Amino acid sequence: MVKNNVGELILIATLIFILAPVFILLYVLVYNRRKIKHMEEKEQMKLTFDAEIVKTQLEVQEQTMQNIGADLHDNIGQLLSLSSLTLSSIQLDDLEKAQQKINAAIDLTGRSIKEMRLLGKLLQGDQLLGVGLSEAIYHEINWIEKSGKYQVNYVPEGEMPPSHNLDKDLIIFRILQEVTNNIIKHSFATGINIKLAYTGENMELHVDDNGVGFNADKLAEAQMGMGLKNMRKRAGIVGGEVFIKSQENEGTCISVIIPYP
Repeated sequence: MVKNNVGELILIATLIFILAPVFILLYVLVYNRRKIKHMEEKEQMKLTFDAEIVKTQLEVQEQTMQNIGADLHDNIGQLLSLSSLTLSSIQLDDLEKAQQKINAAIDLTGRSIKEMRLLGKLLQGDQLLGVGLSEAIYHEINWIEKSGKYQVNYVPEGEMPPSHNLDKDLIIFRILQEVTNNIIKHSFATGINIKLAYTGENMELHVDDNGVGFNADKLAEAQMGMGLKNMRKRAGIVGGEVFIKSQENEGTCISVIIPYP
């Protein structure tokens, strides 16, 4: 009986001795596969993030160029045309009227130069984001107000963080552009309120208008425009969220909350 027990113990010990390395080897193989898969997923997430940032940069640049093109055509082009027309109508036989027209042409030229300087700042969109998100928003608002169709009220609330996260600033700025584009195209609004607030943990952007609005509760995912989907997608890649509040004939409020920095 004792011999049988000893034999069983020896057999069990032998099996453990043989199987233990197999289990250890299997564990190491599974662990390594999971580690490799995790690294691949992490690398894929980084590639996706980098691609989205590059896409966002290109869209900001494209929007900037569209703004500049519109400004050159509608504003500066008109000022220069008026300057040319004024100068060509000068008659030297009436010096008093000639001087008035020269003064008018000088004033128009000065306004054109001022507008060109503003366009120069608009071209430096990346540098503006480097200086700060709030400053970039001021320049975007300046362009919106030039149409004369909108009363824009901008309130930066609280102290901005001492260090900037340029990627997150870019995302927030692009979302702002998408929101204001939607307002201009669809809302029939006359007033826009913009608030940028830093809470110590999050950067919050709130934009509301007094336009026609829509029923956000009944807006199905399939009906949601690409602009709204892009906002949520972009906020999501930096750990943020977008909230939409709207009712028909009561305007729309869009809030963006992103961990910062």
